[in-house]
Amino acid sequence: MLSDEIIFPPVNHAERGGLLAVGGDLSPERLVAAYRKGIFPWYSEGEPILWWSPDPRMVLFPDEMHVSKSLKKVIRKGTFRISFDEDFGAVIRSCSELVRRDQLGTWIVPEMIEAYEKLHAAGVAHSVEAWQGDTLVGGLYGLSIGRVFFGESMFSSVSEASKVALASLVNYLKLYGFRVIDCQQKTGLLRNFGAREVHRDEFVDRIEEACEEAPDKMVWKS
Repeated sequence: MLSDEIIFPPVNHAERGGLLAVGGDLSPERLVAAYRKGIFPWYSEGEPILWWSPDPRMVLFPDEMHVSKSLKKVIRKGTFRISFDEDFGAVIRSCSELVRRDQLGTWIVPEMIEAYEKLHAAGVAHSVEAWQGDTLVGGLYGLSIGRVFFGESMFSSVSEASKVALASLVNYLKLYGFRVIDCQQKTGLLRNFGAREVHRDEFVDRIEEACEEAPDKMVWKS
């Protein structure tokens, strides 16, 4: 159980499934401290705040990104207009409303939305949007700390929209020397993009250093 003090137990104390701690709050300070240590919150409405650090960890190293031929064609056609931080609120709410296979309800509860919108206002949380005309049809959001991007969630209401958003994000992060993109959980989509699992100890070692390396003159707002 966490106290009011912003401190977490060592990640190697986590249970086999990755559960590390219970309680605390979703203040910007606590959230940033958690991510820097390889910890993130994930819980459903009616539950206490649960903090996780799974092992292994799914990560995408920007230089290892793979884009399929079919997706490259979609990108070249300009099917979607991609923006950054144009409508963070709409992206996180769309992610919370997405019905996911084998999942009842959503883990992006109202308190989580409020907390991440505060991080967005502080310049820590960012979104990528995919548009068709004036309609938001896909996107993703996450946290940018140093040269690490901690991906949180993505959605798509039109085929390939979220994939184009992800490819655009990775290419942008490569320009600024980002070292790691945390994907948290294993999915087929992320594996197809080149993401792979690494041991938690390796992940924590990599982000500890990279979180201290602030990219120069990075502009998120499109």
